[in-house]
Amino acid sequence: MASNFIFPADEVELCEAIMSAATKRERLAIHGGSSKRDVGRLVDATRLDMSTFTGIVDYDPHELVLTARAGTPLADIQKLVAEQGQMLAFDPFDHGPLFGRPAGQSTIGGVVAAGAAGSQRLAFGGVRDHLLGCRAVSGRGELFVSGAKVVKNVTGFDIPKLLAGSWGRLAAITELTLKVLPAPRLTVTLVLTGLDPVRAVAAMTAAMASQAEVAAAAHLPGTVAVTALRVQGFQASVTARCALLTQCLTVFGQLESVAAKEGEAIWGALRTLAPLPSDRPLWKISIPPAAGGALVQQIEKTGAQWLLDWAGGLVWVASDEPALVRSAAAEAGGHAMLVRAPPAMRDVVPAFHPQAMGVAAIEQRVRRNFDPHGVFETGRF
Repeated sequence: MASNFIFPADEVELCEAIMSAATKRERLAIHGGSSKRDVGRLVDATRLDMSTFTGIVDYDPHELVLTARAGTPLADIQKLVAEQGQMLAFDPFDHGPLFGRPAGQSTIGGVVAAGAAGSQRLAFGGVRDHLLGCRAVSGRGELFVSGAKVVKNVTGFDIPKLLAGSWGRLAAITELTLKVLPAPRLTVTLVLTGLDPVRAVAAMTAAMASQAEVAAAAHLPGTVAVTALRVQGFQASVTARCALLTQCLTVFGQLESVAAKEGEAIWGALRTLAPLPSDRPLWKISIPPAAGGALVQQIEKTGAQWLLDWAGGLVWVASDEPALVRSAAAEAGGHAMLVRAPPAMRDVVPAFHPQAMGVAAIEQRVRRNFDPHGVFETGRF
């Protein structure tokens, strides 16, 4: 395996490194905090370390806009905006704990490149919905700038949204501009207990269809299954919306408010996936929310363990059966990503769900436009 490392000090050196790799037909694997380095196949490529691209470039709390270099630790950014009573509303998901690493090692560039949003994606959208602009270097070794440092921007192609979720296969991101939002004054977690998965999804669907503006909805199985709803905002508004939900969901049982500590434990379990075993392959299944309940009832018959987030639209599954997981996801109208597995499985099971021929052809053309020499085609995915 390759063990070479490149540590570009600035964008000029980064351009030169990528241009040199393109000329020599070498492969570069982009690394930030390395919290996701065990996703996908092991690769034989030179490591392009982006850890020198750190620091806040600009932050204007009044305009709700933050610009940071891609290697800036996510924890630093979250601390900074929290001090101003603000938040990254897409609720960044930190992959580190899934691999036994400490939380907080993720970089903002890695979060954006992976499109890693947490439970609040349900109400606030994904990473790409909060990404306003970026600076990056393509596989040609060319620096490009796209987007703008304002919330209202309709100029040119929306390349930043294309980079979100690209997993470093299009360009090396050096700088990002993100929209931030005010943090809620009050957060309340309401729970229903004892529902089976299908009933739980029905309850979450009813909650999302109401005017209660639910920020997150999830279902955790167990000795006593818990269906959780997060409501947040100003106290008077939260109180009124909780009362509305209680009325709307009467048919599903008694909706109760839990203590703040207990509520945080529920949402914390969905950030770390601690209820799932750490010694089994882990899958992330994205499907239409209404299909979540039936899907987990199907796969748990094979011994799979699971958690439901995004009102049923995101299913975290621990299973040793790749074919079963992929077929169940496809039948439900979604796709399954292999997030964690032993090296032997990662070598033969692709991380990404197989694509339809038309979609794969379009993606290939996009990648070739950004990276005509395949500098970032490491074979990882």
